[in-house]
Amino acid sequence: MSAQGIEPSPTGDERLRRWRLILGGDRADGIGCGLGKGDQAMDGALEALYGSEMSAEAEGKKRSAGLGASAPNVARWLGDIRTYFPKSVVQVMQWDALERLDLKQMLTEPEMLEAVQPDVHLVADLVALGAVMPKKSKETARAVVRKVVDDLMRKLASPMRQAILGSLSRSIRNRIPRHNEIDWNRTIRANLKHYQPKYKTVIPEARIGFGRRRSSLRDIILCVDQSGSMGTSVVYSGIFSAVMASLPAVTTRIVVFDTTVVDLTEKLDDPVELLFGVQLGGGTDINRALAYCQELVRRPTETILVLISDLIEGGVREEMLKRSSALVSSGTQAMALLALNDEGAPCYDHENAAALAALGIPAFACTPDAFPDLMAAAIGRQELSLWAAARGIATVRGQ
Repeated sequence: MSAQGIEPSPTGDERLRRWRLILGGDRADGIGCGLGKGDQAMDGALEALYGSEMSAEAEGKKRSAGLGASAPNVARWLGDIRTYFPKSVVQVMQWDALERLDLKQMLTEPEMLEAVQPDVHLVADLVALGAVMPKKSKETARAVVRKVVDDLMRKLASPMRQAILGSLSRSIRNRIPRHNEIDWNRTIRANLKHYQPKYKTVIPEARIGFGRRRSSLRDIILCVDQSGSMGTSVVYSGIFSAVMASLPAVTTRIVVFDTTVVDLTEKLDDPVELLFGVQLGGGTDINRALAYCQELVRRPTETILVLISDLIEGGVREEMLKRSSALVSSGTQAMALLALNDEGAPCYDHENAAALAALGIPAFACTPDAFPDLMAAAIGRQELSLWAAARGIATVRGQ
């Protein structure tokens, strides 16, 4: 990098070297550029992943994997790419290897797990493979998941706590407290302008309460679709629910579903155990999941229901919409997050999203960095469609 932080244009030789690495070593590349020892190793790592596909297409043959069929070969390749490429490129190449070469079965081998560069996508894959993973690999897999979860907790926990507690504090001050909940010092200070000299007293026009005498101020239910397409959303949902569960001012429950419904609330004290309680894959029955969540609602006007799903319903659609309408009519504040990840929601049921929006349930995708602020807005009873619009987040329009 130059002093101004801008990479200088490559020289002629460097440009040829880069083209040689991009095109590979076939005679068709036409570069005629030799590679040093380090570049040869880099070229080999690229060839193992991308070269076999390119050559197979050129010959009109079926592509075959270039990394071999053994875990040690894959682990060695993973070590090579971590040596020769930056972290961001490593993650892209790992993801390409899993998708292009169908190497997900290799994630069940300890050698590969020890060499892989962990990220949220890897965690989703490990969670999906948890049921078929051999015993010898499970401890290694848990260690990998633990590392990613700990990293995400350090990054996400503080913003989540600050956003929710700040919103609850504002909500508490705006409430009409019971007599035994009034904070008299703050109430008097807030009403000094209403002091009546004749009576030597302050008229407490606005009463401010502590709000700490109740067990919780909001009930939050995360209802999470665990179908295969929702993998990274499940990971982030698990972590955020664990953070919220640590806050005594809110009561948090997490429910995951496919065609069955599983309540994982008792595992909220350990996000890793919670994630391994998920069974990614299978169908989707949103109606059944909402029926279970409806039974959990004890204080409708104090309850926030977050449905995290692509809304591709495999159950009875009419019943799902009828149940959603009943939840809204009861006073429950509901929202539908089409995805909770950094990639957005490329595939979801537009008709169902529009139908929910027409019922007063806003539907949109949310990134992890925006989720704390979203929950703060929900706790503060803000209009969520306006909240999304102010942040450039597209919401689905009602039918």
